[in-house]
Amino acid sequence: MKKLAISAKFLSLAIAAGSLVACSGSKTEEAAAPAVKATPAEVAAAQAINIRYIDADSIMANYILAQEIQELSLSTMSKISSTEQARAAEIQKLAASIEQKGRNNGYLSQESYEADMANLNKKQQDAQNVLGTMQRRAQQEMMQRQIELNDSLESFIKDYNKEKGYDAILFKAAGVYFNPALDITNEVIKGMNARYEKSKKSK
Repeated sequence: MKKLAISAKFLSLAIAAGSLVACSGSKTEEAAAPAVKATPAEVAAAQAINIRYIDADSIMANYILAQEIQELSLSTMSKISSTEQARAAEIQKLAASIEQKGRNNGYLSQESYEADMANLNKKQQDAQNVLGTMQRRAQQEMMQRQIELNDSLESFIKDYNKEKGYDAILFKAAGVYFNPALDITNEVIKGMNARYEKSKKSK
């Protein structure tokens, strides 16, 4: 999104212009610390900055694709948790059985006890392998989905800005304060959802 990134020089000019306005109201302050004066060209450049911002949290909460990814993530984590609980219960039950059998002198030989312990160890290892595989697959899936989400946002913003012609579209988190009038989040969400729904219908 290089074309959308506002230059550091332009931001500096904007800050400098804002400082001039803030400092002009106090003659005492001017005497103590003379305000930095910008050239007419620099002031004009700062005033010509044409930026907007979007709120990533709102997009994640309201963009249909982001909602679907969130639901998929929750469903995947639920399956992993259920599998983990089922395997743990099975292993605990077997371990309790071995312990109870040992207390009641149920093992007639050391070999019989070792066979049960080997079975317990195998179930523990199998559980670790299954859960490890599920977690790796879930991580890979979520990474791929995140890439899809990022690409979707970047692609829309590029097409959107071809019409709007903003100098920059920033994330709200990139700054301390933005004039609320610069917020185009709802407009972007509406456009992204419309395009996403259209693409789903065409498949």
